[in-house]
Parts: sequence; C-alpha cells; structure tokens
Amino acid sequence: MTEKIKIRGRQVLNGVIPISGAKNAALPLLAASLLSSEKILLKNVSPLADVGTMLSLLGEMGVRYVVTDDSPYSSTIELHADSINNFVAPYDIVKKMRATILVLGPLLSRFNECTVSLPGGCAIGLRPVNYHLGGMEALGAKISLKDGYIYAEAPRGLKGAEFEFPTVSVTGTENVMMAAVLATGKTILKNAAKEPEIVDLASCLNKMGAIISGHGSDTIEIQGVTSLHGVDYLVIADRIEAGTYAIAAGITGGRVDLIGGNFRELLPCFIDKMTQAGLIFSDIDNGIRVISSGTIHPIDIETAPFPGFPTDLQAQSMAMLCLADGTSNIYETIWENRLMHVAELSRMGAEIKVSRCDQTCVCHACVTGVEKFQGAPVFATDLRASFSLVLAALAAEGETVLDRVYHLDRGYCAVEHKFKTCGVTIERIKK
Repeated sequence: MTEKIKIRGRQVLNGVIPISGAKNAALPLLAASLLSSEKILLKNVSPLADVGTMLSLLGEMGVRYVVTDDSPYSSTIELHADSINNFVAPYDIVKKMRATILVLGPLLSRFNECTVSLPGGCAIGLRPVNYHLGGMEALGAKISLKDGYIYAEAPRGLKGAEFEFPTVSVTGTENVMMAAVLATGKTILKNAAKEPEIVDLASCLNKMGAIISGHGSDTIEIQGVTSLHGVDYLVIADRIEAGTYAIAAGITGGRVDLIGGNFRELLPCFIDKMTQAGLIFSDIDNGIRVISSGTIHPIDIETAPFPGFPTDLQAQSMAMLCLADGTSNIYETIWENRLMHVAELSRMGAEIKVSRCDQTCVCHACVTGVEKFQGAPVFATDLRASFSLVLAALAAEGETVLDRVYHLDRGYCAVEHKFKTCGVTIERIKK
C-alpha cells in the first residue's frame, strides 16, 4: 500500500504538542535489553517504524516483548532476554535501519559471539562501521567480514582496554560502551560522543548495575561487572522532534508549547541559532514555548556533534531559512549526502546553491530567501528531509502532496494527530 500526505498551505501552527520519547535514545536502550536475563521495562517509547524494526530483530533472536500503547505518541515496552537462541542479525531486517548494528556490542559482551549483517538505512552518506569494529577488537574480539556480514567472537570474553575513536561516533560510542559493561576490567573510551542519548543509555545501564562514569564528556570510563539486572526506565524526550516543531512555529508565524523535557539543555546551540533567526523561546512547566516574531532573519549554521548544531535539524532549518529576509549559509560537516532535500525545496520555489567541499565542511548551501513557497508534488529522500518538505508545505501557497512518507514514519509518530490539535489541515492518503 502506497501512502502519501496532503497538506494545505498557508497554515499557522498554534497549540500544545507533547514531544515523544527520543528515537535515538530508545533504539540503543532496546538493544541493551540483550545484556540482562531480567525484565527490562522501557517507558515513553515512541511508536515508530524504526522501533518496530528493532523489536523485530530482537524477537528474531529470542527476546520476548510486550508493547502497551499509552497514547498515540507513547508506548511502554516490556522485554525479556532470558532465552536468546539466535546470535544472527539477518540482512532482511538490518537493511532497513543502520541502528540495528547496536546489537553487536551487547551480543558479543554477554554471549561472546554474534553475526551481524552490515547495516542499511537513510542514504545520507557513508557511515563506516570500522569504529564499532575497532572498539570491539580493542576489547579482544576477533572480527572478520564475509559476504556482507560481520562475524565476531570472543571465546574467552572481552577484556577492558583503552580505545580512542578516530572521529566522534554516536552509535560507535554506544556500541562499544555496551560491549564494555560486561568485560573484565576497566575500559576507557576517548573522543567519545557527548550526545544526550549517550548520557541516557549510560544512565540506564548504571541503573541496571553497570559502573560507567564520564558520560556527557569526551572520555567515558566503564568498570566491567559480571552481570546486569532488570530496570524500569523512562526514555528522554526527542530533542530532534522538539526542534522540528519549533521550526514549524517559526515558518508558519505561529506559537506552540513543546511539552516533555528540558529542551534548553537538550538543544543549546539550536535554540541560540533559532533565536537569532527570530524565534522567541520561554520556559514553561516541563517544556518550552516557541513564538514566531513575525520575521525570519538569515543566519549561518554549521552542523557539529553535540553540543553543536544537530545535523538532524539541518534540513528543517533550511526550509525555514528559504523564507528569510536575506541570505543564509548552511555548512553540513557530518554527512556528505545530506542536502538531497534541496532539489525538492527548489521545486517549491526555493533559491539554494550547493557547493562542495573543503577540509572544514562536507557541503555548503547558500540559501537566498524568497517571498513564498508554492505547493507541489514532492517526495522524501530521507528521514529528516521528509519533514523539511512538510514544513515548506505548511507555509506554501496551495496544496502539497508528499510521497515516500515511510521515511517520515521512521522518526516521527502521530504527525497528523499532533498537527491537527494545533489547527493544521493535514491528511494521509492510502492507495
């Protein structure tokens, strides 16, 4: 069945939006269920397609799980990994999402062996797994690659070691950290990622009995333990979803209350930049209020690892800056193919020039503000690009129909429900 989303333009976002649990926190937490034979209870999990993919993979390995829908945008998941009978992550599941490689560390740590397909996911650029594999080898694992699969084993168990990531890697940090929690001795990870999702994973593992310190800094220390116990854990709010809906208020000239987290801590650089662009932020109970000033100012953005400007908010920000009063420059420093939304925004009337690269950035987009977007049939090229087109459609003249919405569903849940509560006309078409 093909699904599309139809959006009527010239709409103003006005209301309250509950922000769901973070996708990029939930996926490693689900993988971490493999580290214990006891019950893992995860709350505030967003019911996304990517979460379903991870659950399918865990179920393939013998993890028993029960999903309880608490609302259209939040679920509780109970997991039991006490009878794992399969250490293979097959290609037909792994190809759907790169984060499935996160089962590598837990399986290797607890069971000393696994076979994991090389991953798939959004085609936004090369995402080498060599950082993951290098970390596992530093801990004593033997790694081989054959026929598109990673074969890993540690017959005598993993041993603590020091490992420095050549480049900051979020999933690499998560994977090696999970491998190290059951290793013998101390592990020190240098040049580690600092993202809030890393901190959330470490906090959950510590509640399970791990001994991790330094998370949130570039040096993480893990003292290995012999086993981990069960946990009841609340997933943090999705900072990328929050930032996306903040931009929705800005591009439509609206006002929205984002509920569910401390977004000033989760999005420090983003809020600073969007304030420069004309959004007004004020703290409210358990969230933040975002109000458009009525004018979108041009700004320059350079994506960077946390606490810098998130690459996952680059496409959405570009959509808003297409309507700025002047010229903005966006420097994408993380992924070389993360400007594929430019062609579709241009179909709607955007003026964007793309150039490649030098030693400091992967690609550069020069965005000259236009008076308005024009509705058009468009298609999503990846997860975050899909929402950039939704944002452009909200502000456009006429009607826009977005194809390939499966990209959107990988990272945003209950989009139509959340928009409709804020007065937006949006419709999903199924054929």
